[in-house]
Amino acid sequence: MGKLPLEGVRVTTLTVVWAGPFAEMLLADWGAEVIRVESLQRFANSTRGYLPRPSPAYVKAAAVLAAYPNDEAGERPWNRCALFNFHARNKLSCSMDLTRVEGKELFKRLIAKSDVFFENNASGVVDRLGIGYPVLKEINPGLVMVSLPGYGATGPYKSFHGFGYHQEAFTGHTWLRGYPDLDPSNTSVAVHADAAAGANTAYAVMLALIQRRRTGKGQFVDLAQTEVAISHQSDSVLDYTMNGRARGSIGNRHYSAAPCGVYRCQGEDEWVAITVNDDREWAGFCRALSPSTGSTEWTGAERFSSSIGRWNNQDELDKLVEDWTRQRSNYEVMYALQDQGVPAGPVINNQAAFDDPQLKARGQFEETHQEECGTHLTPGLLWRAKNTPNHIRLPAVRLGEHNKYVHKDIIGISDEEYARLEKEGHIGVDLAPHLK
Repeated sequence: MGKLPLEGVRVTTLTVVWAGPFAEMLLADWGAEVIRVESLQRFANSTRGYLPRPSPAYVKAAAVLAAYPNDEAGERPWNRCALFNFHARNKLSCSMDLTRVEGKELFKRLIAKSDVFFENNASGVVDRLGIGYPVLKEINPGLVMVSLPGYGATGPYKSFHGFGYHQEAFTGHTWLRGYPDLDPSNTSVAVHADAAAGANTAYAVMLALIQRRRTGKGQFVDLAQTEVAISHQSDSVLDYTMNGRARGSIGNRHYSAAPCGVYRCQGEDEWVAITVNDDREWAGFCRALSPSTGSTEWTGAERFSSSIGRWNNQDELDKLVEDWTRQRSNYEVMYALQDQGVPAGPVINNQAAFDDPQLKARGQFEETHQEECGTHLTPGLLWRAKNTPNHIRLPAVRLGEHNKYVHKDIIGISDEEYARLEKEGHIGVDLAPHLK
């Protein structure tokens, strides 16, 4: 494999949950040396799992949220949780206690040799630790620092805490993506805001590095996760500012396309998603039905002959479409409609994704082996570059796995100092015993 585009860029991170670690993954995948700074004295909930040392009963009860290989937490659960393992690839990890003076000094010495630092804690956390941007830029004027708290580094909500689903609610996403006959309490958690903020963070880092190359100066980037998420439903925002209209939930339907939705298919809990955008696609939809239905009279009905007619008669139209899809498998429906140029795709679960011929053909899932997790398939890189062959190079990083490299080779402490810090609990691979 040739040289990757971000080789030579060192990124130090202090991130939790999903948004920050996802941004790290995007940079690490393409060659950046990403060093996670992690604590042995404090467990970051929803990052390397939900509990430091979960009981077998908890693992069994919370299997969907806290999946572990073979449903066993193991000796070091923080290295095994599926929540962390996907986005932990291609990274390095070291341990430091930033609540102690010596830990802060070690961190500053690492920052002095880094290009980028980013964190997604609540606004003010790094300042209270004494490692905010005003301090770090004196150590490294060329440092690019990105903070991505939920609500930004300024304003009345700057110190508010929140996860992705709180930000989705705050930005209107939860309100818009439910069903018209149900209230928001029935809307499931999507955590869209985390992935959106993570992708934008990686983009912001790249732009800031380009600017540094031009000017020689680093800078602070204030990235509010809520502001990223609200831009993803900007059409609804503009509809209000232009027309005074506050949109509501429409389920799987669309504001202009019909039929548009998810329809039940043959088999148990099998579904297909179909969207007909215009008259051309409607003609293709009708052709797909003609050879396989005894009667296609309804497809030629006057009330369905135009886009607005189909949109105004969606309740009836959806029932007729589902009468057809119920007689076929979801893949059969997809192939029949796609053959006529109509957007359609099966609604599949994880197991079906591993068996899907398209994903198989493109090698989407890569096999990785991690000493404490074993061998398993994981989603691969998010894109491919023709002239830059790439793949997952390192499996999910274990807590403190690269302590010697970071502390000795980068920071430059002696063997004696390393041994002392190890004894005092700064450096190690196990969470403190009091963390349960």
